[in-house]
Amino acid sequence: MSAFIKADPDMLQAKTLLVTFNKFSTMKLIIVAAIGGLLLFGCAGDDGFRIPENAQITNENDSIPAPVQYPLSAQCVNGSAGGFACRGYNLISRVELGTMGARTGNDCWGWTDPTTGIEYAIMGLDSGTAFIDISDPANPLYLGKVPTQTSASSWRDVKVYNNHAFIVSEAAGHGMQVFDLTRLRDVPSPPTNFSANALYTGFGNAHNIVINENSGYAYAVGTNTFDGGPHFINIQNPVDPQPAGGYAMDSYSHDAQVVTYSGPDSNHLGSEILIGSNENELVIVDITDKSNPQRIATVSYTQTGYTHQGWFTEDQRYFIVGDELDELAFGFNSRTLIFDLSDLENPVLSSEYYGTTTAIDHNGYVKGNLYFLSNYTRGLTEIDITGIANGDLYESGYFDTYPETNAASFNGAWSVFPYFTSGNIVISDINLGFFLVRRGN
Repeated sequence: MSAFIKADPDMLQAKTLLVTFNKFSTMKLIIVAAIGGLLLFGCAGDDGFRIPENAQITNENDSIPAPVQYPLSAQCVNGSAGGFACRGYNLISRVELGTMGARTGNDCWGWTDPTTGIEYAIMGLDSGTAFIDISDPANPLYLGKVPTQTSASSWRDVKVYNNHAFIVSEAAGHGMQVFDLTRLRDVPSPPTNFSANALYTGFGNAHNIVINENSGYAYAVGTNTFDGGPHFINIQNPVDPQPAGGYAMDSYSHDAQVVTYSGPDSNHLGSEILIGSNENELVIVDITDKSNPQRIATVSYTQTGYTHQGWFTEDQRYFIVGDELDELAFGFNSRTLIFDLSDLENPVLSSEYYGTTTAIDHNGYVKGNLYFLSNYTRGLTEIDITGIANGDLYESGYFDTYPETNAASFNGAWSVFPYFTSGNIVISDINLGFFLVRRGN
């Protein structure tokens, strides 16, 4: 039996669960969870995989109180915003999953209308992709959603280019939906179900989508093409996406960032560089020539659980990485890995940062000198990276969207979007839906 290992909310949620070797990897572990306990078969030695005693492998809806028990807005006072633990962030508003016709939430992104300046939140759901007008942040307006192209799925991902949203999912046969976001300017009777403007069918399911807005190319990763490596798509005409090749040499890629490189390595200035989070390593590839991608380097690290996702600092010197299974595997607090990529041919792990809880890290994004991390049961964790060159990182704020616990389990915050100029930050929560928070008390 072969399957992708996806360390997201459904991966370990059931009472009976079997995860087998990833068909695109020779190093994956066999995990068997049965009623009454977990049986684990892993690598021997100090780096062997184990489930710590404090880990909570739960059903995604186990133990979470009904959403109506929590406020839709609240100030952070004495470390609490109406029951949500916090430091430095107020709860501006929420939209519950039921309002959006969904059972679970997943990814999020955002779009600012270049004509009106209105900010819109975009949130992935098991049932589709939701669009929320946050021009009045305290009173968000759910405009509707693009339903899933095929079936419901816990995994959905969306990015934005040239006023269009590009949506992929792990749902079988889903492809890539393209939605013209300018249609949100005039929605007569919200909420409504929107149809996609275009559909790309060069692959079926995908785990994630990456876009380089400078080049006008999208990269679907974790598809059934190119051994799960990045599938290149020319989206310069958003409603007419065209296949442009792919890269299979380094097998399955769970997530990636693609940039037009402007960092300190002069040998690669102006090149289009992909940094792939490929389960057990980072892969650095020059994809400027889509017909002839060139691997630059790979880098691994000790106590690897599952190399999940990463993001460049704004000067493109450091790459900040989250490993989604290391907290479960080795029992330490949330770990963030810092790689020095000043020489792309010779990447170096320069430091590690450990958080204040055992919550699992998921997606993280850099804005200025801050790293915004969706930290599952801890919610949003804000990390100050001003001292990154010296390995001096510290937690500078947080907003906990999952009040039940901060233990290592796949509940709570899936992703964050910190790039609105207003300072409003979107948190997409698996269990409680859409959160909008902002720096305050």
